[in-house]
Amino acid sequence: MPDTSLDPARLLRSPNWYRGATRWTQLTLAEDDPVKFSVDEWIDVFRRTGSNAACLSAGGYVAYYPTKVPFHYRSKWLGDTDPFGALVDGARSLNMHVMARVDPHAIHNDAAQAHPEWVAVDAEGNPRRHWAYPDVWVTCAYGDYNNDYMPNIVREIVREYDIDAVFANRWQGHGICYCDACQTRFKAASGFDLPRVTDPADAAWRAWVAWRRERLTAMVVQWDREVQAIRPNASFIPNMGGASLMEFDLATIEAHCPFLVVDHQGRHGLEPVWMAGRNAKRIRATFRDRPVVLITSVGPEEPVHRWKDSVTTGPEMATWIADGAAHGMLPWFTKFNGVIPDPRWIDPVAKGFGFHAQIEPALAATQPACEIAILDATTTLRLHDLRQRDAAEADEKGFCHALVEAGLAFEFISDHAMTAALLDRFKVLILPNARCLSDAQCAMIAEWSERGGNLVVAGESAMAHEDGTPRKECGLAAVLGTQLAGTTRGPLKNTYVELLGNHPLNAGYDGARRIIGGLRLTAITAGPDTETPFLYVPDFPDLPMEEVYPRDSATKPAVVTREGGKGRSVHIPWNIGATFWDVLAQDHQRLIENAVRWALGAPSMVEIRGPGLFDIAVRSAPGARLVTLVNLTNPMAWKAPIREIYPAGPIELSIALDVGARSPSARLAVSGKGVPVTLRDGRAIVTVPQVDILEAVHLTWQEPG
Repeated sequence: MPDTSLDPARLLRSPNWYRGATRWTQLTLAEDDPVKFSVDEWIDVFRRTGSNAACLSAGGYVAYYPTKVPFHYRSKWLGDTDPFGALVDGARSLNMHVMARVDPHAIHNDAAQAHPEWVAVDAEGNPRRHWAYPDVWVTCAYGDYNNDYMPNIVREIVREYDIDAVFANRWQGHGICYCDACQTRFKAASGFDLPRVTDPADAAWRAWVAWRRERLTAMVVQWDREVQAIRPNASFIPNMGGASLMEFDLATIEAHCPFLVVDHQGRHGLEPVWMAGRNAKRIRATFRDRPVVLITSVGPEEPVHRWKDSVTTGPEMATWIADGAAHGMLPWFTKFNGVIPDPRWIDPVAKGFGFHAQIEPALAATQPACEIAILDATTTLRLHDLRQRDAAEADEKGFCHALVEAGLAFEFISDHAMTAALLDRFKVLILPNARCLSDAQCAMIAEWSERGGNLVVAGESAMAHEDGTPRKECGLAAVLGTQLAGTTRGPLKNTYVELLGNHPLNAGYDGARRIIGGLRLTAITAGPDTETPFLYVPDFPDLPMEEVYPRDSATKPAVVTREGGKGRSVHIPWNIGATFWDVLAQDHQRLIENAVRWALGAPSMVEIRGPGLFDIAVRSAPGARLVTLVNLTNPMAWKAPIREIYPAGPIELSIALDVGARSPSARLAVSGKGVPVTLRDGRAIVTVPQVDILEAVHLTWQEPG
């Protein structure tokens, strides 16, 4: 019989309502929508997309209901209507779950004049007008506006409407606020003046990062308590970016956020499609069992060029949704403006939501399971401003892409949520550039290695304490068998590394004696129980052209391997991940793949053969394995939007079985077809004839006894 435990109708208004909210529609209204948009048209969209939950504009910057809170700006087109209430009623008529969206990041002139203390202040002491709409004012996120005034609006919405949660957008603030209240509170809490630079080496900046985290965490708690005081089964749900868990105390998130919302609405610039699934893995790095929702925009996403009321291509939307779903994210689409002048987004969203519905039963019955993990360097990234994190994450993104190219499934572990038991789930741990780690974190990783865990350590990992101050030695030196022999230099040009001897790490280079090096190099020495398959070529000029030749022979270690103890280790003391992410040199991809496969020491849980590029996820349960394949084979894979889908296949999967497994069978969850299974060396061999956007192989077997 079908499992009805997650049926939205059965979960309505219950403490576990959110477990039935698995496909979301978000409608963000424009101010003139009350006289322009059609509620009935949107109820039809709910039906067509198969949505079972809705997030609807309620108030904050603009109220879309007849608010009675002073200075809560009503839409000037509201009249005697209640568009928010009508949408809530329409969604509830379909047995949908409902969240009310509020946006506290800006206020109008009347509120700013009556309460200047609500307005954010820049470093020069000027009240901040809105950067995109100077007629209004940016609010201070850390003071009285969010902590004293906005709760009045939250209470009114929760009291007057049949909703399950309040969702806040743009609530974390926009940089440092230099208002009198922030200056006074920060000084009292830290002893510092507010910092003027975003420098992780500056003690005042580090204190600001910690103080901001405390203020935002307290706000999550306060708003959640305000909601639950009126509706005990409801919650406050903060909007989050892909790395947003760094902004909060983890125990607070666990206590107050039953599910998490990631606001990464689509690709921009040269982002690959697998970035959607990366969001799921990064959240799982901290909270492995909490539902996570991925917001997808129906329009193009670019940080500089903004067309929020627009439509991107259908294949782009469907693929982005599919990649998130394949890695366990619940789909959510957002439409800005209630009027629909261009309806071309509706069918692709319905297609993406349909993919999720097709694989949802198999996802619900399995858990993420693979052997390779990347350390999410929260300790390091917390010291960087949001605007700096994209560059700070370049090493990790380079390793991610190298593994995707290699067809290797991987997960993340957050260094803030790392435990011995969690580490023991994996055979290989990769540190792309986790520069800042505490002594306790280093000790936990070293002890895991002594239990048989295998390490791939790159860049400047473990070369600084948790507060950013440099170490005299790498915190993992004893495991890696290396020692620092100098400071890190860079950025450099025209660097190379030379192959030495015959080692699995320098296999596959077809006779090349040297390959491209990195941009930031750290000098190390290697211990007697290590091997050095690559050496640094001493860097030399890149101009004039007549001077472009090496002066000295290569003698210093550039890659060090070790098989001491019970685990293997690879040390690459240069920024191979960031360099690969920047230039995509195939030699760097090969070196990363060789290092991970050598550290793994055996075939991975799932091996893939066949034409095309796929983002792979692996999940398991007793007697079952689920392998999802997202087809990334596309000439537009590195620049949105994808305009056409290029089917790939046939694909042969070799899937590891549990010891003693009998009578395996396989079904393709998207196409709904069974496929033959053959056994080879204790592994199941399954051929997938073709993958358009998404396919999922659900392999089951009888367990011993």
